Amino acid sequence: MLHINTLSGNVQKSVGVNSARCYQCGKCSAGCPLNSDMDFAPSAVMRMIQVEDEETDRQLLQSQSIWLCLSCEMCISRCPMEIDIPKVMDYLRQTSLKEGLQNKNAAKNIIPFHRSFLDSIKYLGRLYEIGLIAGYKLRTFKFLQDLNIVPQMLTKGKLPILPEKIKATRQLLNIFKKTSK
Repeated sequence: MLHINTLSGNVQKSVGVNSARCYQCGKCSAGCPLNSDMDFAPSAVMRMIQVEDEETDRQLLQSQSIWLCLSCEMCISRCPMEIDIPKVMDYLRQTSLKEGLQNKNAAKNIIPFHRSFLDSIKYLGRLYEIGLIAGYKLRTFKFLQDLNIVPQMLTKGKLPILPEKIKATRQLLNIFKKTSK
């Protein structure tokens, strides 16, 4: 049953994942490569959504776990119910940002990275590594971090100097405009 105005109901309505289908087997948590770094394991995240309690929802939206999820989909591959936890985590990150509840420590470097990545896709249609790095460095002020590996990556051709751009960038910008609403 879809409960309106609950995190559980909003997750189901927005991303189509019914948290009630999770029966807490824990296989998602057992396979998660970042489980030990999370404050709430993936199975605990699903349980917190099921509880439908405002304080629990707030704790979840302020957690590190939603920001640490790699979206590697190991959880889906192990889940007997094939629950798309990365899709849930993405929704939780968006909600956390919208409500200003993001975990300041965990999200501090992740949000600038995501924004830099999306900027590269938005304007070029594909990832431009140097642009991604530059955008990230400008947002975090970590100008010297990893600087020692740049010459080696350039000489091995791992960082192309010039970006590749798709032809339909105007269409891509329209997609970004529609999704940002």
